[in-house]
Parts: sequence; C-alpha cells; structure tokens
Amino acid sequence: MTPAPRRSAPAKTKSAIPQVSWRTPQPAPVVLISGPEEVCAERATAGIRALLKSEDPSLEVTDIRADDYAAGTLLGVTSPSLFGEPRLVRVSGVEKCSDTFLSEAVSYLSQTQEGATVILRHTGASVRGKKLLDAIRAGQGAGIEIPCAAVKRDSDRFDFAVGEFKAAHKRIAPVALRSLVSAFADDLTELAAACQQLIADVPGDIDERIVERYYGGRVETSAFTVADTAIAGHYGPAMLALRHALASGADPVPLVAAVAMKLRTMARVAGTRESSSAAAQRLGMKDWQVDRARRDLVGWTGNTLGMAIHATARADAEVKGASRDAVFALERMITIIATRAPYGG
Repeated sequence: MTPAPRRSAPAKTKSAIPQVSWRTPQPAPVVLISGPEEVCAERATAGIRALLKSEDPSLEVTDIRADDYAAGTLLGVTSPSLFGEPRLVRVSGVEKCSDTFLSEAVSYLSQTQEGATVILRHTGASVRGKKLLDAIRAGQGAGIEIPCAAVKRDSDRFDFAVGEFKAAHKRIAPVALRSLVSAFADDLTELAAACQQLIADVPGDIDERIVERYYGGRVETSAFTVADTAIAGHYGPAMLALRHALASGADPVPLVAAVAMKLRTMARVAGTRESSSAAAQRLGMKDWQVDRARRDLVGWTGNTLGMAIHATARADAEVKGASRDAVFALERMITIIATRAPYGG
C-alpha cells in the first residue's frame, strides 16, 4: 500500500506592509498591534494617540471590544462627524472577535475612512481573526503592523530596560541596570514603571546606590551580581553575595551558568584588537558586551582565565549531581575566580 504523501506545513503569510517598532509608533488608516506583550502594546497605542492629539487636540477617541460588538459600530465611529474631527478607534480582543466584527472589519479595509485611525489589538492567543490579519498583512487598508513579541529571557528584559533609558537620553551604570532588571525579573510592567520613575525623579546619571535607595526592598542578589563581584577580584564581597543569594533561595545551577556565561564572553573577546563595533559584528555580540568584557578582563591572563573556566565547568557538574555538597562547589568556584589562584594555594 502506497503511503499517503506528507502534507507540508502551510507557508507563513508574508507581510506586505511596514513593520514598525512599538517604541516609534506612527498613525496609519489601520494599525495592527500584534503579539502578547501588553506593556509594549500599550506604549504603541499611547504613542499613536499622543501623536494624533498633538496634530489636532479635538481628536475623538472611541474604544470597541471585538468580542462584544454591535453591528455597524465600526463604520459608525469612523465616519466623518459634522465638524470633521480626526478619529482614533481602539479595538481590543481581536483574537476572540465575534463573526459580525470579523466580517465588518474585513469589509472596512476596502473602505477606510479619511481622518480615521483604527488600531486593532491581537494578542496572538488564538488563530481567531486570521482572515482579517492576513488581509491587513497583504496590504488591504494601507495599514502597518507593530509587533509586540513576548519579553521572556533575561537578555530581553535587559534590552528592554536599556531601551527605556536610551529613549529618555538617560545614562545608567551597567551594575545598576542589572540590579534593577533582577529586582523586577517576573513583571515587565513593574520594570517599565521602575525605569520611568528613575527617569523622572533622578536629574543626573543613575548608579547602583540610587537603585538600591529606590528599590532596596526588591533588589535581591542576582546570579550576575555574584559573577560580577567575583570576576572583579573582590573575594570577600563575592562570598557575601553568594551566601545572600543562596539564603534568598537562589538555585545553584543558574548561579554557575551566569558565571560561565561571563567567562565565555571574556574568553571570546580576549586578545581582540579591533574596535568594539567591529569585534561585536564579528563575534555576533553587541558593542556594550564587548566593552564590558574588556573591562572585566583587566588583571586577567590566559592562564588565570583558563583556570577559572575549568573551575566553573567542575562546579557545573557538581551542582548538577556529581557532588553532594553544591554549596561547597560554589564556594570553591568563587574562591578560585575571585583570588585568581588555585583553591587552597
């Protein structure tokens, strides 16, 4: 019996419309804000409203729920008024929209109203509304898309916070930034609010003491704090940071992983002579990562770096089950790194 031919996965619809960053939103007849990250979506929506409001203070703003929709509403609120004020229509819940909304929204793409901006919010939680999204992405309605991908990884949260301060032309010390991100690792909304509070309250540069003063109750010793302190050669503070992290419930495995990541970065950057931007491009890194690794490498030699990497690899195996005493494995690793000498030597 001849097996049935395999079906290939459906090709992803290629977007024919501009993809715009949520940090630099712009109005369009139709704006699709897609993706699960609500903080970014709210920023994009607020940015578009602010731009339209600055152009004409008489802007009319209407909110519609796509899952609780009355027939004719979309065309009604987008149609020109007697005095011709610009209109902004914010539609939420497109991922769970009613059949009536879906039908009318698709029809609206072929008859968009002059002076109206329609924002369609689709979280991506379901495939509901796909017909509408495909039509917008194909270019119907002269729209744009603002993707708001989930911010999950530590590096993503770090980049998010970097962007907050960069957009405000505010400088923050790397250690202070890392402490801030660590303090709000589980809530991007709170991290965004904390960044904005510091931007608004602090007139000059932001250092670790300022972050500690504002959020000392939230700032826990992170794996990167332990790694940074040990690599800088501060044995006493590194051991204190390690013990505080463990007392706060930190898992030994991520602690070792943080140290290993920094040492690997240092090893990749060691010996490079080109500019930070050239090295970053060649190594697939960012300029600030190269600069930070070069600062971390001060006082290190090839031999001591190799010894630290070996000690970290040993600790990694031990905290994953090769030893019954994970705490001792961590302390030995930190001692070797902070002193840059063999353990007990």
